[in-house]
Amino acid sequence: MELKRLGDSNVLLPEIGFGTWNYTGGVEPLRAAIDQGAYLIDTAEAYGNESVVGEAIRGMRSSVFIATKVLPRNFRRVNLLRAADRSLKQLGTDYIDLYQLHWPNLTVPIEETMQAMAELVDAGKIRFIGVSNFSVAELERAQAALSDHRIVSNQVRYSLIDRTIERELLSYCQRNEITVLAFSPLGSGLPNIRAADPDGVLSSVSAMLGKSEAQVALNWVAAKDGVIAITKGSTIERVKENCGASGWKLPPDSLRALSDKIRFRRRGAIETWLRRLGRFGYQMMGKDV
Repeated sequence: MELKRLGDSNVLLPEIGFGTWNYTGGVEPLRAAIDQGAYLIDTAEAYGNESVVGEAIRGMRSSVFIATKVLPRNFRRVNLLRAADRSLKQLGTDYIDLYQLHWPNLTVPIEETMQAMAELVDAGKIRFIGVSNFSVAELERAQAALSDHRIVSNQVRYSLIDRTIERELLSYCQRNEITVLAFSPLGSGLPNIRAADPDGVLSSVSAMLGKSEAQVALNWVAAKDGVIAITKGSTIERVKENCGASGWKLPPDSLRALSDKIRFRRRGAIETWLRRLGRFGYQMMGKDV
């Protein structure tokens, strides 16, 4: 498994991590991922499966890098500190490697939230601070609210068919040593990528290299500097397949073909603003979305 540095730290993480959103596989696929070198396990309080992750890592805590997320409704200082304690209990550990803000919350001052995150680092309850679904402007405000700690990661959607982060966010994170944790790196399912690939480029590259289509698509994501692909698999076989996306490189001509010939979307500024506005409306009503 190829390794990448987390943010500006000295911690090395596998370029293929294991995510647990809508995960139903139980303990064994998680342990298989760790055995295969995908020792970055990503969960969240919203997923409702932190206890499953805790069971999977029992007896091997020092060999695993655990990332979890706090819901926006818990961004007030007191609520965030309590949420971290709940996650620690669910995970069966006394520290979280990477604690992430799951979404921006425009109803809570970011200064209050980041102060609480810094308190958790200083108390030894979390090692690193991360965010998820943050724009460049939101990242800048969050980092400005921290004096002694740095944001090391931003977890965002990225795949062959959704390249919104290439508009601005990816290059910003690369310049500022913020690791991108790419969720949905298979575009929420290979059928979606195939539908955007009228020339069958993915299939052709897969056949030429003797790799599965999923491995090719994941390798394309992980080939980017500072990007780690967060995969998912509910069976040991799928886990092993996903982990097989690391340890080799796509030839330059294959990279170009995949990038140029598969149709993709990049959300524009107006669409992104409208989505943020809708989220703000739900948060004003006390709802997490």
